[in-house]
This record gives sequence, structure tokens and C-alpha cells, in this order.
Amino acid sequence: MSMDEPETRVPYEELTGCVAQIIEKHGVPGPRAEIAAQALCHGDLTGVRSHGLFNLARLYLPLFADARVDPQADLDVVNDTGAAVLVNANRALGLWAASEAMDMAAERARSHGIGLVSMHDCTHFGVAGFHSARAARHGMIGITASNCGRQRIARPPGGRAAMLGTNPFSVAAPAMDGHPFVLDMSTTVVPTGRIRSAALAGDRIPEGWLADDDGRAVTDPAAFDRGDAHLLWLGGRAETGAYKGYGLGLMVETLAALLPGAGLGPSPEALHGDGSPGGRDDDIGVIALAISPGTLRGTGGFQDDAERMFGVLAGGPPVNGESPVRYPGWHEAATAQENLRLGVPVPDWLLAEVSQAAREAGVPAPVPATTEEVT
Repeated sequence: MSMDEPETRVPYEELTGCVAQIIEKHGVPGPRAEIAAQALCHGDLTGVRSHGLFNLARLYLPLFADARVDPQADLDVVNDTGAAVLVNANRALGLWAASEAMDMAAERARSHGIGLVSMHDCTHFGVAGFHSARAARHGMIGITASNCGRQRIARPPGGRAAMLGTNPFSVAAPAMDGHPFVLDMSTTVVPTGRIRSAALAGDRIPEGWLADDDGRAVTDPAAFDRGDAHLLWLGGRAETGAYKGYGLGLMVETLAALLPGAGLGPSPEALHGDGSPGGRDDDIGVIALAISPGTLRGTGGFQDDAERMFGVLAGGPPVNGESPVRYPGWHEAATAQENLRLGVPVPDWLLAEVSQAAREAGVPAPVPATTEEVT
């Protein structure tokens, strides 16, 4: 999505309220729909637009339309060892289910120092950092990861068949006041949403995101969905570190999907692919891990050390005096604070799309912020 396209600021509560009502109209109970709406709008709130409202009509509403998500599904505990829990999500809406899993993990961590929820048969969970940050707000370290079920997008370095999804993961922890550490990343160089939003805006993309079958860089984002280019791993080419991104992708596949018995990308069907993305993101695997430093170390010490460590990082001498040193999560927190005050900027075409979805659901469309609210 181009940065110079017309946009309108909308109060955060208007956006989440509208989206929650749309989701509820599709059968999701109200409290769950509210959490799901917050998870979806988190991308827009923090400036990660490719994972926010952009996906409402492109990913989530089609899941309901195709009955690939069960809006009423509960999480069933399959095995409970105390600190570790195996859960069947029963095709529940991942935007809610992943947060529920993290809350469950944090509850176990309070008693055991660590809590693990391993979940299968889930659906797309949105921004990984939204879920991991729930643990950080309780003074804990949170880790979330998700594979893409049986959907295959990226090829192993040197391979011609797509085997794995973008396999995102996130680590969050308390840091400086109001600015938690939140690492949130795909294991491919960018997620597919960044490619598709650039294609929709008519923008070119940098070299290093896509390549053709002969390894040549592709800067036309539309080539991805045409099947003329494939997505590269974090690191780009093998000689610049692609095996590290690929290894991280396999790490997520192992922890988030192989462990709970979820759908796997590297399955026998993958061997018959032509190199283009294939399969569907059914039976997604999710891991939610919470670590309670207070339980392990006692209160006070960890938080003091965290503030000191991240404070030293943020106080480091910059190369450019106008660009201070920061850490993952800082800019997103600052953006969220500004957008909570002024309203969330939404491209006008996307706001029209959300308003249309609201009309079709029979709920009020989001009302833009007034001039007084923006100033």
C-alpha cells in the first residue's frame, strides 16, 4: 500500500468495534469477536498494514464463507501435564484462539515458571506479536509461532518444489516503560501480505524479495501470484544467509506443527508441486510459550535488569543523530500511541472496503475521527 495514497484517520475503538460486530455476525461469540478484532486491527494500529484490515475481506471473511473456520468452536485440552498442554483448536478462529492459548500458557507459567500450549487444527492467527505481547504485559516473556498448515509457499534453498509457509514467530518481553521488546518476523524475507499489498498499490518491490526459476531478481510483485516468481528466505540467496531463514522456517514447523501433530508443509504431496505455492492453510499449528521470570527469580530483579539492558541499547550512540538507536517493538509502540491519540490512518479504498463489509453484515460502518480529535 503506497504511503502517498489518500487516507482517513478513524478512532481505534470505531475500527475494532466495527470489525468485532462483523465477526460476531458470522457466528463468533461477542467476547471472542472483540479479541479477534483487536488482533486483526493491531496491524493497522502499529503500522504493519499488510497484516491488518487488509486481510479482512481477503483472508478472514472467505474462511467463514467457505466454512473453513468453526465460529463456535471451543479449545479442547487433549493432554495436560501441568506446565505443558496439548490443545485441539477444532478450526476455531485463530485470531482469538492464539490469544486464548497465550493466556493459558501464562496461567501455567505463574505456577510452574514456564507454560507451553501446543495447538493443532487452528486457523490463521494474524500478527504474531499481538499474541506474544500479552505475556509481556504480565511481566513475562512470550513466544508464539505458527506454521501455515498444509499450505506451501517457499522452496528449500536449491530446491524447485515449495515446501514450507512463511512460518512467522514472535518473542516479546518487558523492556522500557511503554515500549516492550517485540520481535515479530516471518522466516521468509517478507510475508506474502507485503508482496500482495505492493501489487495492489502498483508499487515495485526491492530486489531480494522474489526470484524467478533461474535465480534472477524480480521486482514486479504481481509476478508472485502469476506464478512467475517465488518468495525467498530471510537472507535472500544461499551465499548471503538463506539457509538461516530456511532453518528458522523449519524450526517453526517443528515447534508449532510437528510437535502438536498439525498439518505439515513438507508432506508427500509437496514432492509433486511445480514450484508455485500450493495447498491450503488448513490444520495450522501454533505454539504459545510463556516464561515467568518472577516465578523463577523472584520479583523485581528481572524487570530492573530488562529496563537497564534495553535502556543501554536505546541510549547507544547513533550513526545519524536524527535516527536514535532502537530495538524491535519500539517503533510499533510509538506508532500505536500516536494512533490511539489521533485515530488509526486507513487508506480510503480500504475504509470503503471495510464499510462495505459492515453493510453486508448489517452493522454500522466505522465513523472517521473529527477534526478536533485529530488535532
